[in-house]
Amino acid sequence: MWEGVGVSSYLLINYFYTRMAANKAAVLAFNQNRVSDMFFSIGLFAIIAVFGSLDFNVVFSLAPSINPNLITIICVLLFIGASAKSAVLFQHNWLPGSMEAPTPVSSLLHAATLVTAGIYLLIRSSP
Repeated sequence: MWEGVGVSSYLLINYFYTRMAANKAAVLAFNQNRVSDMFFSIGLFAIIAVFGSLDFNVVFSLAPSINPNLITIICVLLFIGASAKSAVLFQHNWLPGSMEAPTPVSSLLHAATLVTAGIYLLIRSSP
């Protein structure tokens, strides 16, 4: 799902593809989204490797018996993935470039959808 948002973001920002600033901003947004997808995927694969399932009921029931350092690493990976998508501090460099899209509402659209997705992930993956 998030990968589709990254591609949509790229296409929307690069709407005026003949403008160099729009092209650079679109590539920056796409790359930032790819990095966050990578961390998110590594976090999901780590959950599968440690817990053997992505079902939250299974993960939450096994969590007390797992090494806290592994759980911390998984949480950090998921947090980096969510914060890059959500344009949180230190990973927000793509958001100002989204103003290159056809309307200023485009950056609000990016922020609203991505922030909501990141916050939902963090809340849902917390017991």
